[in-house]
Amino acid sequence: MTWLRALKETTRSGLAVERKRLEPLIALRGAAGLAVVIGVSLTLFGPAVAASSAFGAFQAAIATFQRSWRPRPELALASGTSLAISTFLGYLTGSHTLLFLALLCLWTFLSGLSWAAGPTVGIIASSNVAIMLVTVTLPGSVAAAAGHAAMMVVGGAVQAALVVLFPVRRWGAHRDALADALAAEADYARRLRHDPLADFDPEPLMAARDAATVTPRQARTRPAELHGARGLAERIRPVLASLADPAVGVPEEGPERDRVREILAAAGAILDAAARAIRHGEPVEIPPGAAATLKTPDTGAILTGPAQRAAKRLAALLRDVVETAGKPPTEAAPPGRASGRPPGRAPAATPLLRPTFPALLPAALRAMRAELRQRNGSPITRHAVRVTAVAATGYLVGTWLPLGHGYWAPMASVMVMRPDFSQTYSRAVARFGGTLVGVALATGIVQLAHPGTGPSAVLAVLCAGMMYLLMRTGQVAAQACVAAYVVFLLGMGGEQWTQTVPERVVLTLSGGVLAMIAYAVYPAWETPRLRNRLADWLVADGRYAAAVVDRYADPAGKACPDVRGMLLAARDARVTWQEAAARAKHEPVRHRGLSRAAAADAEDALAQLGRVAMLMEAHLPDRDATPVPAAARLAETLRASTEEGAKAVRERRVPKWDAVRAALDDWDAEGVTDLPDRVVRRGARLLLTTLDELSDALDTAPPPMLVDGTETGAQKTTRTESGPRDPEDPTIR
Repeated sequence: MTWLRALKETTRSGLAVERKRLEPLIALRGAAGLAVVIGVSLTLFGPAVAASSAFGAFQAAIATFQRSWRPRPELALASGTSLAISTFLGYLTGSHTLLFLALLCLWTFLSGLSWAAGPTVGIIASSNVAIMLVTVTLPGSVAAAAGHAAMMVVGGAVQAALVVLFPVRRWGAHRDALADALAAEADYARRLRHDPLADFDPEPLMAARDAATVTPRQARTRPAELHGARGLAERIRPVLASLADPAVGVPEEGPERDRVREILAAAGAILDAAARAIRHGEPVEIPPGAAATLKTPDTGAILTGPAQRAAKRLAALLRDVVETAGKPPTEAAPPGRASGRPPGRAPAATPLLRPTFPALLPAALRAMRAELRQRNGSPITRHAVRVTAVAATGYLVGTWLPLGHGYWAPMASVMVMRPDFSQTYSRAVARFGGTLVGVALATGIVQLAHPGTGPSAVLAVLCAGMMYLLMRTGQVAAQACVAAYVVFLLGMGGEQWTQTVPERVVLTLSGGVLAMIAYAVYPAWETPRLRNRLADWLVADGRYAAAVVDRYADPAGKACPDVRGMLLAARDARVTWQEAAARAKHEPVRHRGLSRAAAADAEDALAQLGRVAMLMEAHLPDRDATPVPAAARLAETLRASTEEGAKAVRERRVPKWDAVRAALDDWDAEGVTDLPDRVVRRGARLLLTTLDELSDALDTAPPPMLVDGTETGAQKTTRTESGPRDPEDPTIR
């Protein structure tokens, strides 16, 4: 993508306003907390302290809107406290330019590194640094600075108290995450009716797992319907895929396929009903037709083998989902047992615990240290260096220019800069566009109405409430509200609009331009890293497939790797690749060895590799099943070959899979007539097919030269040996 096109795309993204579901009650709660803090501060301490406390309450409310599964009161308290510490230390050094600049660099560098602990921590830390640049100018003495800092803590505490006293859709985000996972599987079941090889994006399941990881305090109060259903959803997905797939299920056409389509449609309806019930906290209402389909007794007469086993497992899992979502056991749709558990007993769920807030600090420090130790600099480290340099430069430029209020330039830079190109540039455009709109509106109101302290405070609260309401619809709308909020808030302290508006526009533009130049000069492009991301995904998928195959070799699983752990690692690698590919799509750099078409084909191949492993996982043998010794050799070969293949991908070579092919040929020579079914053998051949498809996707060399219209013997031999094999080969039993 050229620079011109990249700038055009990021500009369009920054100025876009999306249609999102608004949350007026939550916005009203945040605005009410801000109003309480401003009102009390104005009454007791005056406009200057009120402005500081308002910034603390304002930022604390923003923290509660971030996408985080932690308790919202904790986020508000952490935000208010960290802003208070930043402001107090900033004031102590504010009278000495070099000392304050050193503190600003240290604080900004740490805030940049804090993205290693997650986007929520990164956003809160960056916002605190930006707001600190304003609040350090408000106190007049050390004692006043301590008082301002204390009021910022109070502002955060007020917002936290309101979250506790007036909960709005408590556990709503967790309900939505689990409901979205079930709804995604319902959609997957319906798509499998028409496309047995349909792909499934695991992101909803990953989000549900993240939401299910709770603190010990949350675990004690979590609603019963949020227990266990996520684990059931995880187990349903491979069963759905194995039921629909022709390689391990039923033929593509015929009465068996018709029956499978009916079961998939019923499963989709039941999963949708469970999703609605969990989202709204209501009892499950199962469509009668879906329940009747799953209760039909002729399923065993139509389906046989792996398909029949998958249908039975699906029925039992759907029953558990309905019971977990709140349906009385006597009204659950499909009868049956799952894993030997009596019907009517909800599945036990061990809570996934996340560290408490005090325990989060050591984990964050370890993540930051790991980023610093990466060779050639990680994107997070480069972001920290970049934002530090820009903040220091912006502060010096703002101080040097004869405009006053020089903090607007570094404030704008810190607010817009992100570790990736697209977000930085789009936010810079949105910041400036929103600032123009917000300042223009606020200026017009000030010129026409000349509000005093009280009316300015009311207008500031209204602007903050509008920002809370619209912040999810796009950056430009949020930034317009923030610009007007700051103008009214500073006007509450007696500053005239002529003292703040002109320089804010010029310095905001300067800060945004500095941020954009910094990324162009010292970038962290994702495009050159795509091959490494792809290689990591290949290794993760290979280990997952090997763990599944190993379980066939040793059904008791005494020395086998954890299949579940390998699956989660493969999902993480896939999402990392997808996020990297999405960022690289908008970068103005060349592909450097991996074209967009090759990347898309390679992604499809690795998605199919994970899908085949998932099909085999759906039919893992019981612990007392007959071991398959040849599967152990194949599993070890898969691990070694995918690691070697990943090395080839990183070195821009086409991976070869001769060792995997040889292991399968040896397996064929031994004979497989004693295996209980065809799943493991067919799955092994499908694994090789997907690996060959990956090599084909990465083989971007020109076609072979022709001699008298035919390929040379060496070329033909090479092409034949590296090509995929038919999964319906007669050697597959």
